[in-house]
Amino acid sequence: MTSGAHSSHQCCRLRSPSGHQTWIQLMWVLLVGFGSDSSAQQGTQPQSIKIEGDITLGGLFPVHSRGPAGVPCGEVKKEKGIHRLEAMLYALDQINSDPDLLPNITLGARILDTCSRDTYALEQSLTFVQALIQKDTSDVRCSNGEPPIIPKPERVVGVIGASGSSVSIMVANVLRLFAIPQISYASTAPELSDNSRYEFFSRVVPPDSYQAQAMVDIVKAMGWNYVSTLASEGNYGESGVDAFLQISREAGGLCIAQSIKIPREPRPGEFEKIIKRLMETSNARGVIIFANEDDIKRVLQAAKKANLTGHFLFVGSDSWGAKSSPIQDQEEVAEGAVTILPKRASIDGFDQYFASRSLENNRRNIWFAEFWEDDFKCKLTRPGIKYELGRRKCTGEERISRDSQYEQEGKVQFVIDAVYAMAHALHSMHLDLCPGSMGVCEKMDPVEGRMLLQYIRSVNFNGSAGTGVMFNENGDAPGRYDIFQYQMSNVSNPGYKEIGQWTNHLRLNPEEMQWSGGDRNVPESVCSFPCEPGERKKMVKGVPCCWHCELCDGYQYLLDEFSCDMCPFDMRPLKNRTGCRPTPIIKLEWSSPWAIIPVFLAILGILATTGVIVTFIRFNDTPIVRASGRELSYVLLTGIFLIYLITFLMIAEPSVAVCAFRRLLLGLGMCISYSAMLTKTNRIYRIFEQGKKSVTPPKFISPTSQLIITFILISVQLLGVFIWFGVVPPHTIIDYEEQKPPNPEFARGVLKCDMSDLSLILCLSYSIVLMITCTVYAIKSRGVPETFNEAKPIGFTMYTTCIIWLAFVPIFFGTAQSTEKMFIQTTTLTVSMSLSATVSLGMLYIPKVYVIIFHPEQNVQKRKRSFKAVVQAATVSTHLSQKSNDKQNGESKIEPDRSQ
Repeated sequence: MTSGAHSSHQCCRLRSPSGHQTWIQLMWVLLVGFGSDSSAQQGTQPQSIKIEGDITLGGLFPVHSRGPAGVPCGEVKKEKGIHRLEAMLYALDQINSDPDLLPNITLGARILDTCSRDTYALEQSLTFVQALIQKDTSDVRCSNGEPPIIPKPERVVGVIGASGSSVSIMVANVLRLFAIPQISYASTAPELSDNSRYEFFSRVVPPDSYQAQAMVDIVKAMGWNYVSTLASEGNYGESGVDAFLQISREAGGLCIAQSIKIPREPRPGEFEKIIKRLMETSNARGVIIFANEDDIKRVLQAAKKANLTGHFLFVGSDSWGAKSSPIQDQEEVAEGAVTILPKRASIDGFDQYFASRSLENNRRNIWFAEFWEDDFKCKLTRPGIKYELGRRKCTGEERISRDSQYEQEGKVQFVIDAVYAMAHALHSMHLDLCPGSMGVCEKMDPVEGRMLLQYIRSVNFNGSAGTGVMFNENGDAPGRYDIFQYQMSNVSNPGYKEIGQWTNHLRLNPEEMQWSGGDRNVPESVCSFPCEPGERKKMVKGVPCCWHCELCDGYQYLLDEFSCDMCPFDMRPLKNRTGCRPTPIIKLEWSSPWAIIPVFLAILGILATTGVIVTFIRFNDTPIVRASGRELSYVLLTGIFLIYLITFLMIAEPSVAVCAFRRLLLGLGMCISYSAMLTKTNRIYRIFEQGKKSVTPPKFISPTSQLIITFILISVQLLGVFIWFGVVPPHTIIDYEEQKPPNPEFARGVLKCDMSDLSLILCLSYSIVLMITCTVYAIKSRGVPETFNEAKPIGFTMYTTCIIWLAFVPIFFGTAQSTEKMFIQTTTLTVSMSLSATVSLGMLYIPKVYVIIFHPEQNVQKRKRSFKAVVQAATVSTHLSQKSNDKQNGESKIEPDRSQ
C-alpha cells in the first residue's frame, strides 16, 4: 500500500514545488505523514484486503474493536467485523459470477479495518484518495538525473461503509473532497441526511430520523407522555436523541423528563449516577435509549444493582435491536423492553457461504485466522509467536456453525445491498457510456465520481431480502422497521418477539405485548396521572405534560380540562362535578317538626278562642260580659283568632293567594288586638285623669266611639297593606341563597313568598307601635284598682307580650345566616304570635270564662252608679288601698256605668 509509494521516492530529492499545486502537495504531506506517524506508533504498516478487478471498490469495516488508551485496535469483532466483511466478499463473488450484471467487468476491492475509531478510520481511508491526488514531480530528479518512477496507486471508484455514524462522518468529509461516492450499510445518524454537507454519502439503512419517528409513535401508542432519553456520546447516540426530541416537540403531547448523555469514556460509578438521575423523575419510567451495546449492558447492570428491576421501561434503538449480547445476564431488567430494528432478513446464501469458509479456502481475508482463533477458542501456531499454554491448538478441521455457535449478523443483508447498489449504478453507467462495449471503455476510465453518484441515487432494485433498494434525494433509504419486545413470562423460549412494524406509520399489536410478570396492561410513564372527575389541571410552568389536580370546590363544576366555573344560581354541581343539575326545591312541610309545634299551639289557641267567643255569645247579656266591653271584646277576640290563624298561612305551600293573605293577616290580627287594647287602656286612663280635674266625663268613651277609634287604628294597617299590594303585587319566589351550605349536596331552593325579613318586620311594625303605646298607657293606669276595670290585666298582658317579642327579635335575626333560616324564623314567628295571643286570651278572658261557667253566682247585676260616684269611690279606694286590701277585694265591687 502506501509503503510502496514511500519507498519509490528514496532515490529522489524534493525541490521547491511549483505554483498552483502547492496546497495539494502540502495536504498530501500532512495526510500521508499523519498516517505514517500513526503506523509508526503501532510498529506495523496498515493492513488491508486487496481483491483484483477492473473496477475497485473500497470497503470499511470494524474488524477490531477500539483498543485501550494508546492502542488503536483491540480484539477482533466476529459479527460486526468479520461477518460484515465476508458479506462484501460474498456479494462481490455473486456479482462477478452474474452474467447479467456488469458482464465482462470484474469488481475488485480494497477493504480496510476502522477499528471502531473515527480518527483511525480516517487514516486508513487515505488509501482511497491517493490516486486522486495530483503530485507535481517536474522538479523531482533521481541522483542519476532521471525522473522518478512513481507507481500509480489503484483508483477506488466508490466506498462501501462505514459502520458507525461517527466513522462515516469523518470519512465522508474526506471522500467528498475527492468526489468518491460512499454507501453505508449501518450508519443511521440523521446528520448524514444533510445533502449540502455529505452530498456523496448514501445509505441502504434508514436514518435515525425515521427511527426516532417510529419511537415517538411507539411511545404515543402506549399512552406515555413523560420519558427520559439516554444517548451514548457520539454522532449515533446524540443525533438519534436530538431527532427524537425534535420530532416529539413537533408532534406535541410528549415531554422529556431528562436527557442524559453517556460519556465516551465513562468513569467508575458513572452508570450508577445515571440511574440515580433517572430516579429523580421516577414517574418517567419510559427510557428512550440510543446507545452502543456496551453502554446498554452497563445501564441494565446499574439498574439491577440499584434493585430497580421492572421499574424502567426501555425503548431501544437499532443498536439494541434483537441482540442477545446487551441483555446477557440482565434479562429480568430488560424484560418488556421494546426495541426497533430496520426490517431485515437472514440471507440463506450467505449462511452457506460463511459456513464453508476455512483457513484453506479463505486466505484472501487476512483477519480470518484471528477470527478462527476467537471463534473456536483455540490457538494457531505462527512463526515467531510463542504458543500459549493452557489453550488448545487449532487443527484447521473445525467448521463454523458445526463446532461453534453461529448466527448471521443483522447488517449482513445491508452490506450485500450496498455492494449491489454500487454494482447496479456502475452497470447503468456502463450501459449509458459504453453501449455495446465489452469491459470498461475510455469514458469510464476513470469513473467520474459525481456522475456515478447520480446513477447511485437512481437505482431501484429488489435487494437480497426481496425488499426494494432505493434512495431519496438525500441518499437515504426508506424507513422500514420491525418492532420487537423482549419477553420472559408465558414464553417457552424467552427472547425477542415481533410485536409490530413501522413503514411510514406504526402498526402495533398491543395484544402481543407483555410486561414484567406477564402483565398485559401497558405500564404508565406519565408525569401526572389523569385528574379525577371534577378536578381541573393546574399546569406546571414549562412542562406541558405535568400538572397538579385541583378539585372544583363549592358550587363549581369542571368547565373544561383546565378551569372550573360556578354553576348557575339555581343549580348545583353533579356529584362528579362534570356539570350542573337543578337544585331541589323545598318548602315547610306540615309533617316537619318545625311545623308540628306551631300548628299544635295554633289549634289549641283557636279552640280556646272559639270557646271564649261561644261563651261570650251564649252569656252575652250577663254582667261580666257586659262589664268587659262586649263590642271591643269581640273585636279583640277576632284579632286573637286571626293571630292563631296566621300560623296555617305561614306553613301552607306558598302561592299567590297564600302570599296575599299572609301580607294581609300577618299584621292585621295583632293590629286588631292591640288597637282594641289600646283603645281600652286609653279610655281608662282618660276617665281617671279627667276625674282628677272635673266631674265631667271625657269625650269618646261610649262603645260606639270606642269601636270607631279602634277601626280607625285598624284602617291604618289595612291602608299600608293595600298600598303594598299596589306597589309590589304578591308573588312566590324560590330562594336559592337561603339554604346554600358549603356542601352543595345539601343545597336547596326554598319556595317562599316575596316577603323579606325587612318587609315582614315592617308589616308587624305598626302592631308593635300599638303594643308599645298600649304598654305605656297600661303603665300609666297601673294605679287604677283592678276592682274597677281591666287596666291591670291588660298591663300584665302587655308586659308579658313585650318580653315575648323582645325574645323573638334576636332569635329571628340571629338565625339569618343559618341554613335552617326559613324553618327557624317561621317557627319563631308563629310561636311568638301564638304566645302573645295566648297571653292576651289567658289574662283577659279565661278568668271571665271561668267565673261565667264555674261561678255563675258571681255573674250578677250590681247597682249602677253615676260617673261622679265612680270617680269618688275610685279616689277613696286609691287612698285606702294600702290599708284595706282585703276589704277592697271582698266587699267594695263597684261597676262603672257603661251608659255614659
